[in-house]
Amino acid sequence: MTGPWWCRAPRDVIAIGGSDASSYLQGQISQDVSALAVGQSAWSLVLAPQGKVEAFFRLHALDGDRFVADCDPGAGARLTERLERFRLRVDVTLEPLDWQYAAVRGGPEAPPPTPRGGVVAEVTWPGFEGYDVLGPAVTIPDDADERSVADLEYTRVAAGWPAMGRELTERTIPAEAGIVEFTVSFTKGCFTGQELVARIDSRGNNTPRRLVRLESDNDSVLADGATVTLDGADVGTVTSAVAASAAGPPVALAYLHRSVELPATVSVGDARVSAVDR
Repeated sequence: MTGPWWCRAPRDVIAIGGSDASSYLQGQISQDVSALAVGQSAWSLVLAPQGKVEAFFRLHALDGDRFVADCDPGAGARLTERLERFRLRVDVTLEPLDWQYAAVRGGPEAPPPTPRGGVVAEVTWPGFEGYDVLGPAVTIPDDADERSVADLEYTRVAAGWPAMGRELTERTIPAEAGIVEFTVSFTKGCFTGQELVARIDSRGNNTPRRLVRLESDNDSVLADGATVTLDGADVGTVTSAVAASAAGPPVALAYLHRSVELPATVSVGDARVSAVDR
């Protein structure tokens, strides 16, 4: 896929407001809310008290104490429930929004127009840079070709970008998914779940497993949930797999045991594939 392209896709969007919204979010999420200027966006997490991932989302600062959060389809209810759980005696409202979402990829030189009342956020997926557009109604640039949701999923996996329900679950430690660097502020002060994240960071983010990309140079079929082996021993599990297409050869994401030195040649069923850093 060469040149800019776009596709519409499902996305959960939540409006967060109220006079206490900024201060409440500052104590609940991993990102520094106070550092966000109007119009800026940042990826963040809400964590369980034990430091495991409850939601992975992007926060957009509108004006005053008004924010919009967007996350993978199906994850919005969990994010809302988690923020509601600790919302005691504060003026904070949480409301799902029926917004449209379009992903623009392929490195367009200029961002698409911002929808009225909506947001545009830069995307830095390695090799698939672009923008995300969210709003009550979304307009797509005339010079971008339309692609499918399957193409967007291929680029997500090829770029090594984790998704809720796949790479990120209630059992996931943020460091093993490689997302701490751009989702966590270590200077903002305390937030729920901070202790485990800070302790692992102080130890070099060494975790029992890590998220890697699996690459194939043939038409091998890689399946979600498949076991990854090395020299006959189970060393990991595939979390997302996409088949070969016009976008490229088969590729997958998998968690591998930290004992596997990358790059490595591993097996997924009868297929021999390369395991590399994302």
